[in-house]
Amino acid sequence: MTLNTLTIAEARDRLRSRDVTSVELTQACLSAIDGAGALNAFVHHTPDIALERAAAADARLQAGDAPAMCGIPVGIKDLFCTAGVPSQAASNILKGFVPEYESTVSGQLRDAGAVMLGKLNMDEFAMGSSNESSSYGNAVNPWRRGDDATPLTPGGSSGGSAAAVAADLCLGATGTDTGGSIRQPAAFTGTVGIKPTYGRCSRWGVVAFASSLDQAGPMTKTVRDAAIMLGAMAGHDAKDSTSADIAVPDFEAALTGDIRGQTIGIPREYRMDGMPTEIAKLWDDGTAMLKDAGAKIVDISLPHTKYALPAYYVIAPAEASSNLARYDGVRYGHRATLSAGDGITEMYEKTRAEGFGPEVQRRIMVGTYVLSAGFYDAYYNRARRVRALIKRDFDEAFAAGVDCILTPATPSAAFGLGEMADADPVAMYLNDVFTVTVNLAGLPGIALPTGLDTRGLPLGLQLIGKPWGEADLLNTAHVLESAAGFVSKPGKWW
Repeated sequence: MTLNTLTIAEARDRLRSRDVTSVELTQACLSAIDGAGALNAFVHHTPDIALERAAAADARLQAGDAPAMCGIPVGIKDLFCTAGVPSQAASNILKGFVPEYESTVSGQLRDAGAVMLGKLNMDEFAMGSSNESSSYGNAVNPWRRGDDATPLTPGGSSGGSAAAVAADLCLGATGTDTGGSIRQPAAFTGTVGIKPTYGRCSRWGVVAFASSLDQAGPMTKTVRDAAIMLGAMAGHDAKDSTSADIAVPDFEAALTGDIRGQTIGIPREYRMDGMPTEIAKLWDDGTAMLKDAGAKIVDISLPHTKYALPAYYVIAPAEASSNLARYDGVRYGHRATLSAGDGITEMYEKTRAEGFGPEVQRRIMVGTYVLSAGFYDAYYNRARRVRALIKRDFDEAFAAGVDCILTPATPSAAFGLGEMADADPVAMYLNDVFTVTVNLAGLPGIALPTGLDTRGLPLGLQLIGKPWGEADLLNTAHVLESAAGFVSKPGKWW
């Protein structure tokens, strides 16, 4: 076993027993990254920073001052600002932007002794479900459909993070989730991804997409690793007005493996028309596993689920159009070359036309439209009211005694890069059908691999928890993970 294939928990234990050093662990990951250019997962490499932090982590370990993440090599999604390292949200409009400050989440990982290996690929401004809107080019899933060499999507927007973890280029990675951008890529790559309760992790220093929906979270190889990494990422931040001043529990200690007496809800509205047989069976099998572990299974109704995607694709673009208005070529990033006689209006127009890709332009235009006079009440305010109803559905289910909700994570396994290129954009948006409700309601959700499809690709299930209930959610996921026994890895072709 090479060191880069270790889990965070295994690496932590070996670091503390002095069986391995962080420098050795980091060098193994850097070598793996160097040999994985075909995946296009890491887009800004920081080996000097990595080795410097690894040496510092070894000194802390030697001194006995070692938090759980100390010495663990991780990747950072390009949406997180990192001091002295390019942070451009996979967009040409931020090309050349090197912040002088560190996002709170990446700073907390750094302070806990984690080792940053570099920045990870993603969809531009986190807008996408396939990592095909990136200015760096596509990230590629390390999994293949049997002997078929067609490159597959690792999902989006945190596609680089998912691919890097699945291919053992790093032991964990940061992701962000606005409508499923941690959970969908995790399901597509056979990894674990948790979107915490809105406000659990600071958004400060994370390039904004939709401010009322965005939430950072970890992407890891196991549920235990997710618990360990989330513990380092979470916490109150006075710099973020939406950050909750709530104590962070010991998530790893909550992994008791006992869910006897827990009530698991199965929402009937998630059983969509045309759901693939494989997804339906996966869901039924997961339900049976939780029942065998001692949980009570109940059918529940979340009646406003059918309105979630339309509401999300009004609210998210509206917030994006507002957030992205700041990128105009004046202070930083790309500025278009102007012709004689061009004024500031032409500079704005040309810079934004050149700097933003088609998907981002599409969402800005939709968002601007629904916020415009005459349409604000018809679209945006109506979507906000639907959002409140969706949240109420969940509140009522939890009030009725449900502890956790089990659903599919995605409507399919990973698809080929380019296979959706000619489809209606709405067809791509349907990838978020099982995940957007969680963001609209501000709830925690986790995706974990529980099986393979007939072509050997990973399939994942999603668990949705109560607000601030990440500890119980992770424990239920830990039980499901143990029962499913998913140990498959992609065959190395890159």
